[in-house]
Amino acid sequence: MGSRISGGWAHAAMAALVAGLLTAGAAGASAAGAVERVHWDVPIAFSAKLQAIGDTLPWVSQRLDEISGGNVKLEVFEPGRLVPGTEIFHAVSSGMTDAGYTWMGYELGDVPASALFGAVPFGMDPWEYMAWFYFGGGKELAREVWAPHHIVPIFCGIVSPETAGWFRFELKSLDQLKGLKIRFAGLGGKVLEKLGATVTVMPAGELQQALERGIIDATEFSIPSADEQLGFYKIAHYNYFPGWHQPFTAQALYANEKAWAKLSPATRTLIETTCMAGVTYSLAKSESLQGAVLKRYKDAGITTVELSQQILASLRQATDEVLAEEAARDALFKKVLDSQRAFDAVYRPWQALAYLRPGAG
Repeated sequence: MGSRISGGWAHAAMAALVAGLLTAGAAGASAAGAVERVHWDVPIAFSAKLQAIGDTLPWVSQRLDEISGGNVKLEVFEPGRLVPGTEIFHAVSSGMTDAGYTWMGYELGDVPASALFGAVPFGMDPWEYMAWFYFGGGKELAREVWAPHHIVPIFCGIVSPETAGWFRFELKSLDQLKGLKIRFAGLGGKVLEKLGATVTVMPAGELQQALERGIIDATEFSIPSADEQLGFYKIAHYNYFPGWHQPFTAQALYANEKAWAKLSPATRTLIETTCMAGVTYSLAKSESLQGAVLKRYKDAGITTVELSQQILASLRQATDEVLAEEAARDALFKKVLDSQRAFDAVYRPWQALAYLRPGAG
C-alpha cells in the first residue's frame, strides 16, 4: 500500500452524496415505522473541544436529535466522566454503557485486527479507506471482528493524516529512537518498539504536561489542528511529516450488541446513515483546517520537517515486518489485511492515473 494524492473535488462530491443519503435514510426510516425513543449515554475518547477528531460525535448526536424529532438521543460524555477515553471498548463490550465513540485500535491487545480499521502505517488515504469500508467488504469484516466482543461497530468519523510526531531535537537517524520515551499508539507504536523506542499510550489531556516534565521525550497524537490545540508546539519545536503511521484515522460508534438488537430497523438505519454523514463532516472539516495551522506554525518559528526518504524506507521495512508478524499470530488480522491489500491492488492503477501530483501542470 503506497502513498496517496488528495482530490478536493472528491470531498465535495462525497459531501453531496452523503447529504442525499441522509435525507433518503431519514425518509426510509419514517416509511418503515416510527422511530422509538432511545437514550444512550455515550462516552467519547477525545474531548469535544478538539476540532474534527473530537467534535464529530456531538455533531452526529445533534443531527439525530433533530431528525428524529427528539426521539433518538445520544448523550455525550467527555473522556473520563464515565470511563477513560482509552477504555471505551471494554465499557461497551461489558455492557457498562450502551455505546461509546472511539478510535478503532486502542483495543489492539484484545482485538489485534482492530488496529487495521483505525489506522494502517503506509496504508490507504482516507477516501480509499472509505471506499474499501463501504464497498470493499470492510463493514462486513468489522462486524465479524467485533462480534465476539458483543459490539456492533458503526463507522462514524475519519480525519486527515496525522503528523509523524513532535520532537525537541532534529531527527537525523532512526538510531535516535533507541531508548526514546515516546507516546505512540496502534501499529505505529509496534513499529517504533521494533526500532528500539519505549512506547506508551497516554490520554490527550496529559501529553503537554508529560512532555514538559520529561515523562516522555516526544509524542504523536493527531492532525495538526488537534496538536495545536493541545499545545505541543510550546515545548517540542520540531514537527515531522508525513504521518506514515496514520495516513487515515478512523473512529466508530460502538454499540453494545444487546442495546443494538433492541432497536427497530428504522432506528438502526437512522443511526447508521447519520454516522455516514459524520464521516463526511469529520473529513471535510479536518481537511479545511490544516493549511491555516501550518501557516501559524511558520509564523511562530515552528520547524515542520519532512522525514528523509532513507528514514521512511526503514520505517516501511519495519512496518512490513510488524504486519507479517501480526498476520501470522491472528487469523482475523490476516483476513482483514489481505482484504485491504487486494482492494488497494485494484485501486492503485486508478489512483495513479486519475489524480494530479502536487506541482503538476
